[in-house]
Amino acid sequence: MPSSSVLLVFLLLVLSVFVNAADLYKSLELSKHASEQDIKKAYKRLSRKYHPDKNKDPGAEDKFVEIAQAYEVLSDQTKRQIYDQHGEEGLRAHEGGQQHHANPFDIFSSFFGGGFTQQQQTRRGPSVMLELEISLSDMYKGANIDFSLKKHILCDHCRGSGAASDGDIHTCRGCGGSGVKLIKQQIFPGMFAQTQSTCNECGGRGTVVVKKCPHCKGEKVMEHVQHYTLNIEPGMPEGHDVMFDGEADESPDWEPGDVIVRVRSKKEEGSWRRKESTLYWRETIGIDEALLGFKRNITHLDGHVVEIDRTGVTQPGYVQAFEEEGMPLFEQSGHGNLYVEYIVVLPVKLGPDMRRKLGEVFYEADDPKRDEL
Repeated sequence: MPSSSVLLVFLLLVLSVFVNAADLYKSLELSKHASEQDIKKAYKRLSRKYHPDKNKDPGAEDKFVEIAQAYEVLSDQTKRQIYDQHGEEGLRAHEGGQQHHANPFDIFSSFFGGGFTQQQQTRRGPSVMLELEISLSDMYKGANIDFSLKKHILCDHCRGSGAASDGDIHTCRGCGGSGVKLIKQQIFPGMFAQTQSTCNECGGRGTVVVKKCPHCKGEKVMEHVQHYTLNIEPGMPEGHDVMFDGEADESPDWEPGDVIVRVRSKKEEGSWRRKESTLYWRETIGIDEALLGFKRNITHLDGHVVEIDRTGVTQPGYVQAFEEEGMPLFEQSGHGNLYVEYIVVLPVKLGPDMRRKLGEVFYEADDPKRDEL
């Protein structure tokens, strides 16, 4: 075989391995260079989003299985290394010619410590509510808005144990690891009462830390600035809440709450006003335009031009409707309407020539009222 053909075959094999290696990462919406923590966070977010008990959309269950299979491979260092180098064929060869996948619901239960119903009942930390003001043009067109939030995350060194190492976590001597103490009290001679209370030495955890983690000083969590991207969809309603699931403060004692971003438009100077899917604009015209008609162009929020062509008399306060020129209908096709209100401005002062011309128009030549204008 010519050397060029051998090289071509080799390049195709390498390319096929790269494409295979990208598939599982794509299932978790990650890059190939994702860290172990990134993989866990992605599985946590996506598995909850597509769990069949919560998501009834068609295809959600297939997506849930796909996410579980990707996590099963990428969370195992050995399997991930084989997959990165040799793709799914390498995994099948590693497992004796046939790739076996664990039950996706077992993976979910193992990760969260119970089924979905049980996971929903576990203690959750407080959620965080933020209000974000953005321009009306961004709410019209849609945009991606970057913002950051300072929060607590589990210490990367001790993973929330507060100890310098696993060997520095000892069973509490006060309660023997049970987390509770039994207190025996004499009520009457020969009669005792036994009460149970949380162990005051370990705080009910059953373990004590003998050497604190040097990174978090035994606090178990550290301050971290997390960056987010908020996707503003065209026509998003005022006060709409966007939820970042499980992104609030982390703690070894609870599941993180949610970060909830409430979106509102900025109060900006100008003529644009919004009410649901309807837009309002005020256009100022002179008395000559009000009487004789006029042509104007309004530059819309996304830059396109709305043409105004008035040929008749325009009364002060007249409102003209422009269909399909309002806000986009949120998560639907089409637009609301635009209403333009005309404000007629009278001149502050009239010169002699203008007074004469107006008199000729409004009054007959022999009308005595003409001189009174």
